[in-house]
Amino acid sequence: MSGPREPVPFAFVADAERFRSNVAPPARERVSVGQLAGRWLLGLTVVAGLVGALIIGMPSLSTGPSGAGQQQSQAADGR
Repeated sequence: MSGPREPVPFAFVADAERFRSNVAPPARERVSVGQLAGRWLLGLTVVAGLVGALIIGMPSLSTGPSGAGQQQSQAADGR
């Protein structure tokens, strides 16, 4: 049998919400022009690759019969 349970003190949770640190985080370093240009170039390369893949894949994504109407089987001709 289990004995009576002791209440767990959760006062530290309430104290943690009110706690304010007097230590400021270090300032973020500014991004250099070269790093910014590199990020833009990388983003443009990724977007250009996706657009190029979509353009190359467009013929296979089309649902309409591109040349199937011209092709007929010999069975359809009655031969």
